[in-house]
Amino acid sequence: MTVWIAIGATAVGCYAVKLIGLLIPAGALERPLVQRLAALLPVALLAALTAQQTFADGQTLVVDAKAAGLAAAAVALILRAPFLLVVAAAVAVTAGVRAFTG
Repeated sequence: MTVWIAIGATAVGCYAVKLIGLLIPAGALERPLVQRLAALLPVALLAALTAQQTFADGQTLVVDAKAAGLAAAAVALILRAPFLLVVAAAVAVTAGVRAFTG
């Protein structure tokens, strides 16, 4: 039963956030600071999610094959490789490190 309470609370929370977004006046959204923050926020959230998924295992900080794959992707990005090549490099390095380390 607690799962359904969590689902209901999440649905109500999502609806409330959507409603609050619709109630904000258009003039407040046209300010340069708000537009700049809105442009940078997705990048910051994606970077935080990537770091959490790569370097965390519960409450523990880990450096494993995922970190090697992320480093390979970063190198490919620095070399201006196409996106599919970046993903392929990350996958190949991660798989290789996992194969060698068990």
